[in-house]
Amino acid sequence: MNRPREISYRDELLADGSVHRIYEDGEGREEWRTRVPGAAGVRWRDNRGASGTDELLGNRIIKRSHADGTVTYGRDIGYGRTVWGQGESVMLNRTSYGARMGVLLGTLGLATLAVTAAHYPPVSLTPEEEEELRQQAAAQSSGGGGDYQYDGDDDGSGSDSGNDDWGSGDSWDSDGGGDWGDDDFG
Repeated sequence: MNRPREISYRDELLADGSVHRIYEDGEGREEWRTRVPGAAGVRWRDNRGASGTDELLGNRIIKRSHADGTVTYGRDIGYGRTVWGQGESVMLNRTSYGARMGVLLGTLGLATLAVTAAHYPPVSLTPEEEEELRQQAAAQSSGGGGDYQYDGDDDGSGSDSGNDDWGSGDSWDSDGGGDWGDDDFG
C-alpha cells in the first residue's frame, strides 16, 4: 500500500454556471472549470497559465489533456478521491458529501481508505483503448450495465440506481438543480 500526498480542494459554483476550484495545497493553486457542451468533459484553466480538458472515460478513468499536448490519467476511487499517476497524489474533494463521509469513516476506523496499486490509473492508453473506455462509459450511462455506475453520492458503493451523473446528459447534479455534481472529474 502507498500513502500518497493528499491534496484537498473545494469547489464554488459561480453565477455563470462555471466552477471555481481552490486547492488546499499551500501553493495557492486555483482553477476555473466549465462543461464542454454535448460531451462528457470539463474545460479548465488555472491561475498559472495552464489549461486543458478533463474527460471521464469508462472504468472511472479520467483523462487530463493539457493545452501543450501532455496527457495524464487519474482514477476516481470513491469517497471524493481521485488517484493521479502511480499513487503519487490523491485529490480529495472537500465539497462533496462522499468526501466528508470518507473522512468521517476513516477517522472512525470503519473503512480502509488506503490506496493500493489496484487503484492506480493507467500510465498511458492508446487511442483505441481510450475509445473502448468511452464506449464503456456510454453503455453505462444508457443503462447498459458495467462494473460501476456513479450514483450521485460518490460514496464508492457503485450502486446501480440509474442516476449516472457522470454521463453527458443535461445535468451533473444529483439533485437536478444545476449543472455540477459532487465530484466533477477530480
